[in-house]
Parts: sequence; structure tokens; C-alpha cells
Amino acid sequence: MTNPESAGSDYDVVISGASLAGSAAAILLARRGVRVALLERRSDPDAYKVLCTHSITANAYPVLDGLGLVPALEEAGAVRNEARWYTRWGWIEPKAAPGGPALPYAYNVRRSTLDPLIRSRAARTPGVDLLLGHQVTGLVEEGGRIAGVRASTPRGEREIRARLVIGADGKDSAVAKLAGVPARQYENERFGYLAHFRDLPLPGGIGQTWFLEPDMAYAFPNDDGVTVLAVLPAKKRLPAFREDLEGSFLSFVRALPEAPPVDSAERITKIVGTVNYPLVSRDPTAPGLALIGDAALTGDPLWGVGCGWALQSAHWLAEAVAPAVTGRGDLDRSLARYARRHRRRLSGHQFLSVDYAKARPFNPGERLMFSAAARDASMARHLYLFGSRLLGPMRFLNPVALAKAVAVNLRHRGPAAPVAFPAGAGAGAGAAADRGANAPGSGSGPEAG
Repeated sequence: MTNPESAGSDYDVVISGASLAGSAAAILLARRGVRVALLERRSDPDAYKVLCTHSITANAYPVLDGLGLVPALEEAGAVRNEARWYTRWGWIEPKAAPGGPALPYAYNVRRSTLDPLIRSRAARTPGVDLLLGHQVTGLVEEGGRIAGVRASTPRGEREIRARLVIGADGKDSAVAKLAGVPARQYENERFGYLAHFRDLPLPGGIGQTWFLEPDMAYAFPNDDGVTVLAVLPAKKRLPAFREDLEGSFLSFVRALPEAPPVDSAERITKIVGTVNYPLVSRDPTAPGLALIGDAALTGDPLWGVGCGWALQSAHWLAEAVAPAVTGRGDLDRSLARYARRHRRRLSGHQFLSVDYAKARPFNPGERLMFSAAARDASMARHLYLFGSRLLGPMRFLNPVALAKAVAVNLRHRGPAAPVAFPAGAGAGAGAAADRGANAPGSGSGPEAG
């Protein structure tokens, strides 16, 4: 780690935010010969993000592997994130095909483990100067483009110039705001609370997610025998939660189908959460500027995609701009290439998430795919690959998959099995189930999965 006061003031790249996205970008750029200043507003090298799903989806495994973090995560006890999902049609339990390859995975791991691990890896990477206690307060501009940052440090104000400034500073990105990059916000009609428990057994020892239409919940096993348990109810239930947070949280969990035995487990953290978590999208580039992670795109936390997208966007940016920021290419063209890839890979997923964040029951297309996945092993694998963000929306909803889902459901014609929902959670879902396959749904049919 470089002492902030002894570090040079000129770099190829300045990154604001030394959490997951920023640290990954710093490592990947420095390996390509880029001189990186990695700024972190907090002074504690072990600082970490508290409000998180603590899960990395399988789409990001290649990035973890490329960073050399897989052995360290395994040694730290990170849990390979298998999953099963509850629906009104029963449990969806993805399994590898007989004789086929194992299902792809990444990890469930607490940010208190993950963030210091990747930050220390960045600090040890030649070419990276980790500057703790550096908070960006302004941007340096030259000739209509961003050319550096001004930062508040323990020793006063400091200017750091670079060919490229990267905002990796979260959904409320100060860098994006200072650059005047507009944010498109979409209301999330769910709120969320989570807590960490020890000695909370889960069936099969794997993650559980409950689609209660419109309410949601999940339980993910993490490192050191700790399970993250989260509830994401529709906002109509917020007044009751505000009156008695702990009682409402526990009552919600107890009413889940195959509920985790929360009363016999040890809660080791406070119940924390947020009542307003909009989905945010920004243009990922501007002249001299790139945004990665939540600064560019903040997804709905119920899908657990934030960590995976943070790692992927860091990787895409490093691949696109590394030659240009060292003077061996056109930076604006490189940024445009990153922006195109970012939009192509993530905008479809975000569109569907925005629609489902309206806290509605499943629409007809979702009912088709989820019910088929509960009844057929190959459809369960197909849904698992989409949930892991290894398939885009068009491949998930391709004609062959839709035709197979129809065929599966035709073979299982009959009334839906009765479903128990937490009190007040299932009114919309129960009514939709009673109406059957011809029920109207909000959104855009099968495109809104």
C-alpha cells in the first residue's frame, strides 16, 4: 500500500471507490500496464458494504477466476451458491442433467469477508496506489472532458490528474453527480430488511428463495456458518413493519413455506434494511469518464445481481480502455465500445427487473416459465441459467424454450396446488391463481419475466 502523501499526482486512471467494482477494475487495469490511483473515502482498509445480498451470481465466476480470487474465497469458506425457489406450483430445484456438467456457480460470501479481501489484493498489485481516506469533492475539466479529481484527504485538499476517471462509488455516485450524468430512477414497490443468523439450517444446505407474489424472501448460507435471511415485502405492508420491525420480520419468516427455524437460531446482527431502494440507470460513459458497478446500473436487490454486475462491468471496462489510457489508442472510441457492451449485456435484464419491481403477481409469461420449471428438470436448469445471468432475456424466452414450457404445462393440467402465503402477502397471488392461465397481468407478457 502506498502512503497517500508520497504517491505521485499523475496517473493513467483514477478510480473513486475501492469496494468490489473499483478494486476489481484497479487490478485488471494495472495488470495491463495502467498506472492506477484507487481512492476510498473510508480510512479503514477493512471497511465493507453492509446492505447487500452477499451473493455473487455465476455470470461473474470467470472474473473472479481471472482475478485469482477463487482459491482465496474457497479458503475463506465462501459457499457455492446452489439454489431452490418456492412458487405457487411448488419448489423449483435445479439439478445438473444426468451425465452432464455440474451447474455453474459463484459464491455466497459476506461483504465483511469479500471487500477487505479484494481491496488488499488491489493494494498489493504493482501499479495500483490505494489511497484511503480520499473522498472526491470535485472534478478537474479540460477542453470539455474530465481530466482528474479533487479529493478531500486527512491532510487537506488534493488534486489528482488522469486520462480517465472511473466512478465506482455506488448508486448515489458523487462522481456521476459532479459530472452531470443524469440518473433514470424507477420506483421499487418493495422494501427490504435482512439479518445474519448462526445455526440456521436450510434444506440441502443451499440457498432458498420464496416468490410469494408480490412479496419475496430469501435465505443464503454464507461463510463461517452464517446465513443471511432477508424479507422483501410489498410497500403496503410497510406501516406494520415500522410499528414493530423485529416482530414483523420474524412473523413474516415463520409464515414462509418450509420456513427456516428462525426461533432456534442465533441472530448475530441487527435487522437492517431500506424502505426506498429505486432502480437506477445512468449512461456508463462521458468524455474522460466511465461508470461501473452500481454507479452505472443499480438493480433490484431481490435478484442478487449487483455484485456480479460490478465485477463484469469492471472487466468489460478494463478490456476496452487499457490500451487507450496508456496512450496506445483512441480513448473515446474505447469508452464507446465499453458503453455498447454494457448496454447490450445488461439493459434487457434491467428492463425486466424494473417491471417486476412494481410488486405485482407474476404475469402470463412468468407464470408459463416458472410453472414449467417447477414441473420439469430441464426447464428448471433453463431458469437457473437465466437467474444466474448466464442467459439474456432473448435466449431465455426463445421460441424453443417457450414451446417446451407450454408442452410441460399441458402435461400437468389441473388446478394449482394450494399455497400458504404469509399473512397479507398472498392476496394478489391467490386471486391470480384462482383466475388461472387467462388472468391478465401487468407488464408486457412474456417479455416481462
